[in-house]
Amino acid sequence: MSRWFLLDAEKVAQFGAVTGDLKFFHEDAGASADFLFGEPVAQGFLTLSLLSAMCADAVPPFPGQIANVNYGFDRVRFVTPVPVGSRVRGHFTVGGVEEEEERLTVHWDVEIEIEGQVRDQPALVAQWVTFLELRD
Repeated sequence: MSRWFLLDAEKVAQFGAVTGDLKFFHEDAGASADFLFGEPVAQGFLTLSLLSAMCADAVPPFPGQIANVNYGFDRVRFVTPVPVGSRVRGHFTVGGVEEEEERLTVHWDVEIEIEGQVRDQPALVAQWVTFLELRD
């Protein structure tokens, strides 16, 4: 499990500016009040993008590991919107490992929890695949 990461208004605005995701329901509290979520919510892809930092925080390096490389996802679902100002953290479980010469392919089962939410309502669930590059 990782530490908590804050998804404050500044981070949401910066992510929106970089990615072009400038929808009103990410930043405008007044307009968001009458919309689907009832308040501004963080971008789902912002939440997803935190997986690298969360994994680095939660999972110690494997002996001989020189890099952890993102390979992709077998599944991603944005289950519960993350209100702006919330803190989130990642839970990582190894779903499987494939061993190759100087590489492990790790299949992660991931959930991102929203602080104060019921545990069965994660922000995100994913099956993530990474390569651990190894050297003796």
